[in-house]
Amino acid sequence: MDQIDDTKSCSGLLEDFPVKMNKRWQDVNILLLAYLGDAVYELWVRKHLLEQGIEKVEEMHKTAVHYVQAKNQAGLLRILMPELDETEKDVVMRGRNAKGHHPRNVDVVTYRHATAFEALVGYWYLTGKKTRMNEIFKRVDSIMDLLSSSE
Repeated sequence: MDQIDDTKSCSGLLEDFPVKMNKRWQDVNILLLAYLGDAVYELWVRKHLLEQGIEKVEEMHKTAVHYVQAKNQAGLLRILMPELDETEKDVVMRGRNAKGHHPRNVDVVTYRHATAFEALVGYWYLTGKKTRMNEIFKRVDSIMDLLSSSE
């Protein structure tokens, strides 16, 4: 059986920093930043779970859903807020205040905070803040454990 070559793994999917655009990141619709951030975070979660040794699709899906649930993304943001710089806090504020539709199974406040977290991830990705994004992502497991124990 062929081994996976780590030098050519899917981590390269998140290596294209910063994204080349015709406009400043501040001029990008905040909901587009959140949409991008959602995809980046989801890809990171799936890659992370593969690295943790999860090999069954059902198990990966169930675990990934836990990571990307709006209430858990909102909880991540709540814990990270004191560590954010002013620009990051501005992105969060814009994401939280963005007008959009929310699913019926999540309250508006939780959904808006989850959107703010996704906008923050989109901002890090779009502006090439790879180191910052990775240092936060490295802490996601411990923060998720903390959130689970407080339920």
